[in-house]
Amino acid sequence: MRKVSRRHKDNIQKTKNVIYSNLEEAIASLKETATAKFVESVELHATLNIDPKYANQQLRTTVTLPNGIGKQVRIAVLTNEENFEEVKIAKADIVGNDDLIAQITQGNLNFDLLIATPNMMPKLAKLGRVLGPKGLMPSPKSGTVTTSLTETLNEFKKGKFEYKADKTGIVHVNFGKVDFTNTQLIENLTALYRSIEQNRPSGVKGKYFKNLSICTTMGPSLKLDLGIF
Repeated sequence: MRKVSRRHKDNIQKTKNVIYSNLEEAIASLKETATAKFVESVELHATLNIDPKYANQQLRTTVTLPNGIGKQVRIAVLTNEENFEEVKIAKADIVGNDDLIAQITQGNLNFDLLIATPNMMPKLAKLGRVLGPKGLMPSPKSGTVTTSLTETLNEFKKGKFEYKADKTGIVHVNFGKVDFTNTQLIENLTALYRSIEQNRPSGVKGKYFKNLSICTTMGPSLKLDLGIF
């Protein structure tokens, strides 16, 4: 069994049995528990009243947070050769067609996001087992299958990203870094909550949110009151 550090035990004691009903207090406590020797990410974990095995209870969408999440995203674009110059000007990190597919087939996934034009999707179908488990398969729902390449690249370069509920109905998503200001983290967290709320699946009946919590990469979970927003 992994030994729990004294630092982590102290952090758990500070937040044990506390339910935060004030965002300022929650973010302040979140930062107090960020005692690792690196700049930790901060995460929201939202348990929803959904059963993702049903199509009308699935949550998968995109959001652009006001202050980004403090991460540079490496973007690959799969498209026709006549579009190469456009996407290079738009600062795509990797551009290709059949050569890029060959690299992916060999397991060379040196990108964080893959954007594709619709005509390339049939060629990607056979790579679902490679891209799917890593969340890299382009899809119209996530905005990564598009003919508006420059616009799409600009959006994702500015911090747009996809999130979804896992198979148990929980959304796990980063909303910044502990070196963000309290105001920046509150703005990001509020925008993320609103996005989840506004994309409520049509099949949800009754209460949507079951519980909410936030934490740092190495810190304990801080429970939020459902009325905090």
